[in-house]
Amino acid sequence: MYKNIIKRLLDFIFALLGIIILSPLTLTIIIIMIIANRGTPFFLQRRPGKNEKIFKIVKFKTMNSLRDKNGELLPDKDRLTSIGKFVRKYSLDEIPQLFNVLIGDMSLIGPRPLIIEYLPIYNEIQKKRHNVKPGITGWAQINGRNSITWQKKFELDVWYVDNISLALDIKILAKTFINVLQKKDVNLNSELASEYFNGKN
Repeated sequence: MYKNIIKRLLDFIFALLGIIILSPLTLTIIIIMIIANRGTPFFLQRRPGKNEKIFKIVKFKTMNSLRDKNGELLPDKDRLTSIGKFVRKYSLDEIPQLFNVLIGDMSLIGPRPLIIEYLPIYNEIQKKRHNVKPGITGWAQINGRNSITWQKKFELDVWYVDNISLALDIKILAKTFINVLQKKDVNLNSELASEYFNGKN
């Protein structure tokens, strides 16, 4: 009952409350991002959700769109803005995903939605991560996030899918807040982008 009914109800209630409570901060970031990015404050990308249904995830855009003389985007490390670094440091770039949760594309807690290019290379066990809605945070995020291998991330994702409960979600949410306050496992290294998953690593 929790997995199919209560979890969605709690997602809707807390996403709506979060949007309302954080609205002054959200509007402030939007204005600053418009200036910093010289345009849109949002980053939109197609991601696979529950049952691999494609949806558009929304985040704050932490990098500008500057290009070189050949029209190619500059490396991530050259496009990350100062405000973008701050927003990432405190995971504020995830705030807009509350709207994804509100409309039902995502959950507050679940496996992180990855890029669609990975869909053909998941094995049968890894595909189980799409048996539930993706989340803003999840079991893998509080157990290493960027410091663990892809194989370990998927193992943790599948474990979560098999063990969803209210108590587990509360534990994940609490640990997420602690990690954010401690700025733990935030991806701000020189390369910025995580290692690309190739089906083996």
